[in-house]
Amino acid sequence: MIFNEILLIEEDALKQSEFSDLTIKEMHTIEAIGLSGNLSSSEVAKKLSVTVGTLSVSVQNLVKKGYVERVRLPEDRRVVNLRLTKRGKLLYRLHRKFHLNMVNQTLSGLNDGEALALQKGLKNLHTFLDEIKTKTK
Repeated sequence: MIFNEILLIEEDALKQSEFSDLTIKEMHTIEAIGLSGNLSSSEVAKKLSVTVGTLSVSVQNLVKKGYVERVRLPEDRRVVNLRLTKRGKLLYRLHRKFHLNMVNQTLSGLNDGEALALQKGLKNLHTFLDEIKTKTK
């Protein structure tokens, strides 16, 4: 329930921003590419748990919209990495700030023991979800 609420809030915020041309899936693709700018399509697809074919469609749209660019490596022109454009980096930073604010708000008012308990609970949840993901592959 809470995950759906976060997604809805993110989607609504996108629609009402200067980035209204993006879908939430495209936003998460931008998030997966990140600021490193040296990831191949397969690395990004793996992060998102999608096929390279599925990612290619999303990347093509993001290239057309000006958020992502494909960069060929000078040492091996066959290899193409994905990199965020200036606009993509701006969106990435704003999205990251949203998540940091959400974490800070969640932790506000908690003492150290409560914060550690929350962290442990979230780690357990992450492990559980990871195990399910591994079993379904």
